[in-house]
Amino acid sequence: MAQIYKIYMNQSLLILADFAPSIKGNVQTIGLQDIDMEKLFNSITKNNDITYLYVHPNINQVLKNILATTKIIHAAGGLVKNGEGDYLFIYRLDKWDLPKGKVEESEKMKDAALREVEEECGIKVNYLGPKIATTYHTYYMKGKFVLKQTKWYEMGVNKVPKLIPQTEEDITQAIWLDPRELDKVEDNTYPLITEIIEKIKKKKKKKTVD
Repeated sequence: MAQIYKIYMNQSLLILADFAPSIKGNVQTIGLQDIDMEKLFNSITKNNDITYLYVHPNINQVLKNILATTKIIHAAGGLVKNGEGDYLFIYRLDKWDLPKGKVEESEKMKDAALREVEEECGIKVNYLGPKIATTYHTYYMKGKFVLKQTKWYEMGVNKVPKLIPQTEEDITQAIWLDPRELDKVEDNTYPLITEIIEKIKKKKKKKTVD
């Protein structure tokens, strides 16, 4: 089965694959070499929109090597759907986002995802489903280059509970959005959140076709 991984670097993207996918936009191919993530990150200006493509027959090992040589921050979050079919989004630091947070020591991923969603939005999650995505993005934290690995889970709540944004975590809004309103989020969010929104749209389109 073909393998593809995406690592977001501000507005740019590194695609790791064991095949040559069709990609639109500004694409630069990286030759077969060891990837220095920090060096690549620092070579990109913040507002650049470049897709880097690295194709290797053993791409799983390439990703393992990157994870082994970079400081990893583990996080978990959720895509929450209410009883009327709306999705939960938060507004944090001038961007639309999904609730997520750092996994505590010895905490299981699913437990962390539930805790973060409930803490950040003031709700009780009634259903915890399967993992829907694992995303990666890079940044500097306290002068140290890090790679955040976030695991996202499908979640559900009964009816339409009131949302209480966790302001101490810089969350100024928590809202329910109809799937038809997702363009509002896509106009001002992070590329990896756009990737998850695309999963919602594909799922909705599939149901319509079925």
